[in-house]
Amino acid sequence: MKLNHLKLIIIIGLITSNLFSQDYKLGKVTIEELKEKRHPIDSSAAAAILFKKGESKFEINSSGEWTLVTDVDYKIKIYKKEGLDNANQEVYYYVGGAREETLRFKNAVTYNLVDGKIEKTKLKSDGEFKEEINEDNKVKKITMPQVKEGSIIEYSYTLRSPFIVKFDDWYFQSEIPVNHVEYSVYVPKYFKYRTVITGYESVSVEDVAISTGSFPQQKYTYTIENVPALKEENFVTNIKNYTSILKNELVSISYPGEPVDNIALDWDGVVKTIYDDDRFGKELKSKSYFEDDLKIIIEGLATDKEKIQAIYKFVQNKMTWNENNGVFTKDGVRKAYKNKTGNVAEINLILIAMLKEAGIEANPILVSTRKNGIALYPNRTAFNYVVAGIEVQDDVILLDATNKNLTVGMLPLRAVNWYGRIVRERGSSNEIDLLDVSHSNENVIILGKINAEGKIEGKLRRQLTRYNSLLHRDNYSGVSEDSYIEKLENRYKSVEIGQYKVDNLKEVEKPVVETYSFVENNSVEIIGNKMYISPLMFFTLNENPFKVDERKYPVDFHFPFKDSYNVSLTIPDGYEVEFLPEASSLLMENGYGVFKYNISSSEKSIQMLVNFDVNAFYVPSQNYATLKNFFKIMIEKQTEKIILIKK
Repeated sequence: MKLNHLKLIIIIGLITSNLFSQDYKLGKVTIEELKEKRHPIDSSAAAAILFKKGESKFEINSSGEWTLVTDVDYKIKIYKKEGLDNANQEVYYYVGGAREETLRFKNAVTYNLVDGKIEKTKLKSDGEFKEEINEDNKVKKITMPQVKEGSIIEYSYTLRSPFIVKFDDWYFQSEIPVNHVEYSVYVPKYFKYRTVITGYESVSVEDVAISTGSFPQQKYTYTIENVPALKEENFVTNIKNYTSILKNELVSISYPGEPVDNIALDWDGVVKTIYDDDRFGKELKSKSYFEDDLKIIIEGLATDKEKIQAIYKFVQNKMTWNENNGVFTKDGVRKAYKNKTGNVAEINLILIAMLKEAGIEANPILVSTRKNGIALYPNRTAFNYVVAGIEVQDDVILLDATNKNLTVGMLPLRAVNWYGRIVRERGSSNEIDLLDVSHSNENVIILGKINAEGKIEGKLRRQLTRYNSLLHRDNYSGVSEDSYIEKLENRYKSVEIGQYKVDNLKEVEKPVVETYSFVENNSVEIIGNKMYISPLMFFTLNENPFKVDERKYPVDFHFPFKDSYNVSLTIPDGYEVEFLPEASSLLMENGYGVFKYNISSSEKSIQMLVNFDVNAFYVPSQNYATLKNFFKIMIEKQTEKIILIKK
């Protein structure tokens, strides 16, 4: 599937509206603004950003060191008590380099209307806090005073950064409506930046040459009006992927009289920069720390397949992921190996190095996690995760040793995000399709018997493969059997479960298989001399998860899957079938979804086979109406009743 549905747009031309404040400066609060009871466009909004205005400029010191200075002003209106959380604001900054970023809040004021007059309350020092996230990152927070329904909040901050390679992302959208956004960037003529605007909102951009000052500059101004609130929708893993954001990354530096310094022009250049970093390429060459262990691991193993499996299981069981991502090591592979814990890069670079030493042609694959977003264009910060890849003919075997429930050939779902980039020592690289995965199956077999009171007693067998089995192991491996049965009964309601057994919970190469007996009390309704039966019982999908009429974002199903339900129900004595639903088959356009429903009966029993397949990770938003209707028809068929009548 291509990325054409994720629109990358820079469009000139805006829709404007007459709102109170057209003077986008702090301190210009009016009585009319304070009296406003609801947002003029989105009456449901609990708060709104009246304007967000920013400016980024470059400074250079006598040593030739550049600093990027960004000033940001906010003006926020609170309409409802649900919007009071906007009194709390925070900004992150980086302190891990030789030169640190600095952050300063200023001009923080709350405005209220008291007895018909504007009352100002300034932020005091006890309303500002600083926290250390880790040794590289800090956050400053402010809690605005006297904030209530009707208040207007104003504040600004200045971020001074020595890191000019990549600007902080500029967000045009927020969880609340934004009336006006304006961002100006003054770029020295020596620098060339690649800029991308993601999302679905139309942003205007203008540029003009600036000849005054210490060096020539180009000024870029980005503006947008009336930006709707960013609202979460079902089946969206990371809303940031579809948010309107400006991204800037330095491509080249060209000083007068000097050759051009290309920073990141293409993916091969990006890959080379990463590989040449001591925290990456050099770590792959280190091997003395594991050589003795490796000899024992592969002793007596004849085939590459056996060696791959043995090395993978060894690293997977020895190492514990500290839940930190990154393409670079933090403490180094040697220390991580000794301590048996490390970040993603340390664990998977150890795995790759051991595979290489064993004669397996393994290489790193750079990945952007789902939370990090999609790697849209060549840049060194696009990737935040690294896994192992073994090229075999026209295929690549993927490995990630950070999760003990994974098998060879699978990545954790956090890392299955469009495309990765394989990195070879000799300098070449290729795009790897991370979405080219097999279906994950859930196969359910039910043998049940309906009694005269309308209860269904029976036995059930449920088999889970691939990501279905991985999620089950991740969620329930440490849960007691009694607790798990309680969760099942709460999920299915009106079901009593007994004789529970699970197989292969720790044998990750095999499917998880559950078997249990059950008594179901809610799938048969008796009216007069008839029984009305929901044959799929507690597996029936009763409600369409897609409710809105229109949708901006693709539908993310997490992974392709095939669900099958094979149900056999014994008819109670004295009854016969009066009505059976008709067989049905649905195929969604482009083959995104398939639903098949077959049912038959004999004198003593009813047999039903239902298959539901989703054949893609994502369904584009332009296919949403079809998808919604597909689910509607499928649910209508699932909820049709079988009718039995007394003889």
